[in-house]
Amino acid sequence: MGVPPTMGAEPNYEEPSMPLSGEAIRLMNYIDDVAVTLRRILALVPTLTAEERSRIASHLQQSSPNAEDVAKALAAK
Repeated sequence: MGVPPTMGAEPNYEEPSMPLSGEAIRLMNYIDDVAVTLRRILALVPTLTAEERSRIASHLQQSSPNAEDVAKALAAK
């Protein structure tokens, strides 16, 4: 009989990672919320006129802080 699909063939002896704080989990949930919002925006893009796309693109580019700013802050030591 084979190994159940939820288990690997080899035992995992890696150290368990440190549990996240409640604040870190909350921030990850915020990121998930942003991703959902971006998916909604992408779903509506095909319905926009060229002028609407241009204005929304400009608004997005001027938005601050943006995802790149957050990624830089997270990468800083």
